[in-house]
Amino acid sequence: MSASDTTADVIVVGGGIAGVSVAYELSGSARVVLLEMESTLAYHTTGRSAALFLETYGGEQIRALTTGSRSFFEQPPDHFDSALVSPRPLLEFGVVGRGHLVESLHRSVLPLVADAELLDADRCCELFSLLRRDVVECGMYEPRALALDVAALHQGFVRGARSNGTEIVRDSAVAALERGASTWTATTRDGSRFQAPVVVDAAGAWADVVATAAGVPGVGLRPLRRTIFMVASPLGEASRDWPNLSDVEESFYANPEGAQFLCSPADETPCAPSDAKPDELEIARAIDAIDATTTLGVRSVSSSWAGLRTFTADRNFALGEDPEAPGFFWLAGQGGYGIQTAPATARLAAALVLGRQAPPDLVDRGLDVERLAPRRVMSS
Repeated sequence: MSASDTTADVIVVGGGIAGVSVAYELSGSARVVLLEMESTLAYHTTGRSAALFLETYGGEQIRALTTGSRSFFEQPPDHFDSALVSPRPLLEFGVVGRGHLVESLHRSVLPLVADAELLDADRCCELFSLLRRDVVECGMYEPRALALDVAALHQGFVRGARSNGTEIVRDSAVAALERGASTWTATTRDGSRFQAPVVVDAAGAWADVVATAAGVPGVGLRPLRRTIFMVASPLGEASRDWPNLSDVEESFYANPEGAQFLCSPADETPCAPSDAKPDELEIARAIDAIDATTTLGVRSVSSSWAGLRTFTADRNFALGEDPEAPGFFWLAGQGGYGIQTAPATARLAAALVLGRQAPPDLVDRGLDVERLAPRRVMSS
C-alpha cells in the first residue's frame, strides 16, 4: 500500500440515489469513500427521474421495499431540510376490453395497499375529466400515492453521509478493481488508489462494467431508455391537482405539472450505458395513445429528455454479496423503482454489508433476500 492510498471500510462506486443512500446508511458504522465517474453527482438516471411513490408499482419484492420506505419519506431525518413528498394520487385505467387487467392488478396489490380502489368508468372520468368516457372500462385509484422531490432526497443523503465522515470523490471513474488477501484496491483513471475490504457496486447502468473491471461476472443488466416530454394542459393551471394518469398496459403516462403535463411513452428501448437522448418516434407514439384516450389535444412538445432504467432479467434487484468474490456487493438493477425504494433498499444493503440480518420490518412485508441475491441472475 502506498502512503498516498486512501483507505476506508467500504468503497461505494456510483453517486446516484443507490450510491449516496447506501453510503448514508453505512456511514454511521463504517468509514466510507464514494467514487463517482462524473463531475456531477446523479448526472444520469437519478437526475432525470420524474419520481413518484407508488405502492402498487412493481412485483412483490419491490412493493415490500416501497411500502417499507413510506415512513422515511413522510418523516425524514434531520439532514433532509425540506419536505420530500407531496400528495399525488394515481389513476391507472384500462380501455374497453382490458378491464380484467385492472381488476387483476387490484387483487394483487390489496395485501400491501389496502386503500387501492377499483373504479368504474364514470368515476375515472370525474377524477380526470380529459379521459374519453367511451374508451375507458374501469380504473384503479391509489389515493395515497406521492410525488417525490428527487433533488431534496439525493441532497439529504449526501449531507447525511458527509456529516458522518463519508468522502465523496467526483471525476473518479474506476479503471481497475483488484482483490488482495483481504482488501480491494480501486484505481481510478487518474491513477488514484482507494483501498477497503468491501466494495459496493452501485453504478447503475454501468454496474456490470464495474464488475468486469473487478474480474467479477456480470449479472446481465439491461439498461433501457425512458423518454420524457412536456406538453401544455388545455385547462392551464386548473389541472395541476389532478391525479397522475397511467394506462394499465403502460402505453403512456401523463402527470400534471403546473400548467403542463409530464408525459412518457413508457418506452423501454435497449441502450448501452450512455448519456441517453429522447426518442422522437416514441414521443409521437405516445402522443397518438394520449389523443386516442383523452381530449388533451397535444399540439406541441415544449421540452424532452431521457434517462436509463436498468433491470435484471426478472426485474428484481441484484442486491447482496457476489458468491464468487468475497467483499464485492451488488446494489444494482433497480430499474424504475430505485428512488421510491431508496430508503428501505439502503437499509437492507447496509445490513447485508455489515453482516447483519435483513431489517425485520421488511421481512414482515414479504421481503425475501434470496429473491434479490445476485447469484440467481449471474451471467455465464
